[in-house]
Amino acid sequence: MDLSYSAEEEKFREELRGWLGAHIPEEWTRPGFWGALPSEESFQMRRDWEREKALAGFAGIQWPTEYGGRGGTPGMKAIYDEEMVKAHAPTTVNPLGLTFLAPTVMAIGTDAQKKEIIGPMLRNEVIWCQGFSEPGAGSDLAALSTKGVRDGDDFVVNGQKVWTTNAVHGDKIFTMVRTEPGSEKHRGISMLLIDMDQPGVQARPLKQMSGASEFGEVFFTDARVPAAACLGDIGDGWRTAMLLLSFERGASGIAQYTEFRRQYDDIAAVARALGRDSDPVIRNKLAKVLTDLECLRYHAMHVLTQVEQGRDLGFEASMTKLIWSETFQDLWEVFDDVLGPDATLREPVAGLDLAALHGQAMWSRSVTIWGGSSQVQRNIVAERVLGLPR
Repeated sequence: MDLSYSAEEEKFREELRGWLGAHIPEEWTRPGFWGALPSEESFQMRRDWEREKALAGFAGIQWPTEYGGRGGTPGMKAIYDEEMVKAHAPTTVNPLGLTFLAPTVMAIGTDAQKKEIIGPMLRNEVIWCQGFSEPGAGSDLAALSTKGVRDGDDFVVNGQKVWTTNAVHGDKIFTMVRTEPGSEKHRGISMLLIDMDQPGVQARPLKQMSGASEFGEVFFTDARVPAAACLGDIGDGWRTAMLLLSFERGASGIAQYTEFRRQYDDIAAVARALGRDSDPVIRNKLAKVLTDLECLRYHAMHVLTQVEQGRDLGFEASMTKLIWSETFQDLWEVFDDVLGPDATLREPVAGLDLAALHGQAMWSRSVTIWGGSSQVQRNIVAERVLGLPR
């Protein structure tokens, strides 16, 4: 495992750090700033800022230059992730497109798809959402029932998707549709690229317990989609989806460790302010989660080393998802322990405005579900990594 970066990568760090310092207003870094803005205003501000960052050459860090990227190393991408968190940079408004769709299009898309999708996505001219989960197909994606019936050069799509991130802001959606009548499970599925503004497509927001509407549900009613708008081969969508999901984890633990470590400091500060730092039980829990965070850091550097050496992470990527999601959840359970009964309150506690931390605590309950639940990830590790029987 290599814990160092090259001179070229450190030079990139300084360049990026300088640009972020000059282009992030101080007020943006204050706790609760983004949460206090109306959702539409927050989204547009982040969209505009991210476009400016892309035009300055600080987007698509590891993408080939032919697609508008920087052509950087995995180490540069890890530095980018780390510095964005340290600078309190706005979170991306196009995470699913940039993380999943773009590298998949680069790998298997047609020349026309590469031209039409990648550049506009990088500049946030087109926002993408992902239509995988359905009311009857959550972790069991192969149980999806949304259908596309061939009609000449088009598919006529009917069905429903749910828990669709960015559904209300998405310009387009990449979604799994059963396009072969009578097919079951992994067979006969295609990944279609659908315009969200066309007739027959409706998105509705889903309000979460935090008050946010990050997710939505999408309804397809006789929506016509050109057969040419299929990513990968028609009927081979399962293979396309597995390729797409393989881009999810990579060296993502670098950014997550950096963010979680900062949140840990916030929680420790609350414990001190409330006088809970002298409680031996609380101190023990804080020490344990700090140890777990440092293990996450070393795991992230191990993964980065593997990537830099050109090794395919394969199913071992499931271990990364397990480690960071459960560590994150444990961290916020300590926050609840620090507050005790006050953990259920949204108003200030002992004069402390904890609204932003409360929001993170509620969000933490979801991370072991989305992106592949912990149960699914453990099965993958057991069967594909350890070779245990099913």
